[in-house]
Amino acid sequence: MAGVGVKLNRIFEKKSILADLLGFAYSLIITIAPMLVIILNILLMGWILGFRTVPYLTRELFSCTILYTFIFGLLAVSPFNAVLSKYMQDAIYEERYEDILPCYYVGALMTLILACLVGVPFCLWEHFVGGVAVYYVFTGFCTYISMILVFYSMIYLSICKDYERISLFYIIGMAAAFFLSLFLRFGCGWEISYSMLFALTAGFFLTAVLEFAAVKRYFQKNSNRFLPVLRYFKIWWQLVAANFLYILGMYVHNFVFWTDDRRMVLVDTFVCNQPYDMATCLAMFTNISATIIFVTHVEMHFHDKYKLYSESVIGGKRSDIESDKRRMFRQLGNELMNLMRVQFIISVVIYLLCVVLLPQFGFGGTIMQIYPCLAAGYFILFLMYAAILFLYYYNDLTGAVLTTLGFFGVTLLGSIFAMKMLTEIWYGLGVVLGSFTGWTVAYMRLRRVEKNLDTHIFCQGTLLKRANGSMPAGMVYQAEEEKRRGADGL
Repeated sequence: MAGVGVKLNRIFEKKSILADLLGFAYSLIITIAPMLVIILNILLMGWILGFRTVPYLTRELFSCTILYTFIFGLLAVSPFNAVLSKYMQDAIYEERYEDILPCYYVGALMTLILACLVGVPFCLWEHFVGGVAVYYVFTGFCTYISMILVFYSMIYLSICKDYERISLFYIIGMAAAFFLSLFLRFGCGWEISYSMLFALTAGFFLTAVLEFAAVKRYFQKNSNRFLPVLRYFKIWWQLVAANFLYILGMYVHNFVFWTDDRRMVLVDTFVCNQPYDMATCLAMFTNISATIIFVTHVEMHFHDKYKLYSESVIGGKRSDIESDKRRMFRQLGNELMNLMRVQFIISVVIYLLCVVLLPQFGFGGTIMQIYPCLAAGYFILFLMYAAILFLYYYNDLTGAVLTTLGFFGVTLLGSIFAMKMLTEIWYGLGVVLGSFTGWTVAYMRLRRVEKNLDTHIFCQGTLLKRANGSMPAGMVYQAEEEKRRGADGL
């Protein structure tokens, strides 16, 4: 997200309360605004259309459809987006702008194939076994595909630093969905939940179209070079593993508790655990501000130190390189500690508000028993994610894979243990242990990077260009006198 810090510095340099509020609002827009817009739109549609009056089965079918759309949509995109981002960044750096569209098309095709391999059998099962009407199943599948296209196109606009436009497209799409749901319900007399589902599908599709149009506006030429994109997946396979394991680790504990005896099975297809899922949602929103804080502080402070060190490596003296390296890692440590301190205060305040206020709105019992441990786990999880991004800065992909692998594995095993052996208040222990494991591994890898950065920077190149072919002769030098004697047969 390089470049964000320039705008944030311009806002915060005025040093006023209004500037601080504007800076926070801008950070909100470029990070979590799209998700908040979707959630608020669903809540508003449900309130206006009277979603609470819908029969329980129909209401839960809609909720599970949206839940599965988000979770499995993210999982379908996650194996590819990091590598595609890497390819796009390299193409922009080398000014190969005509290679961006081939990257977009190849990535979209791979993502949709993976999504259909999972989604089509699920939808067939939902209809033939669950007995859900074809039109509802097909609309749900279209919602799923549209959401994937939205997530996928965001990658390219993010690389172009067009975060405001992303949020604008979400607002336009969700506004269109809101008014369409009103028309379908009150103008056409459609059923409430289906009006909402169809409208959301149209809104997601409109958002995806707007994002694709923006990508086409930025990159108009097409080189039709598709094979180099595929080669990147072989070269940067660690990015695939790290990103997928991180997203999978975020939801694997939910999957574990979906096997609990208290789970809810809907139309013999959808499985969920409402108390645990709701507690997970609350825990995530308790700590979601960590994303805003990370973007604000890192882009304003750390990126400048990183840039100064990179410039010193290119043309500076050894003393300058050493000095800038110390400043850079000192800033890295400060950013992690600041993120921890500020987010801890925010999380504690939000946690106390949730404990006091949520029971008055019907969120009590098992949900509030599970919530505290999960809130602690997500606090560590977002710190771990910040450390992973720093590992990406230094190209420590092995460290990123080890971090996410430890996070996923311990979260899985810890959640199974908590579900079978512990009471509700400890159900989130798997997330706590998994996040702490990932954080520990990431911290150790960052220390290793600090100790071996000179080796990584100055000893990774090669003097000769690598190529496939016959091995050259071992003789690299021969004196003129030796050549003459060889020619004379002496």
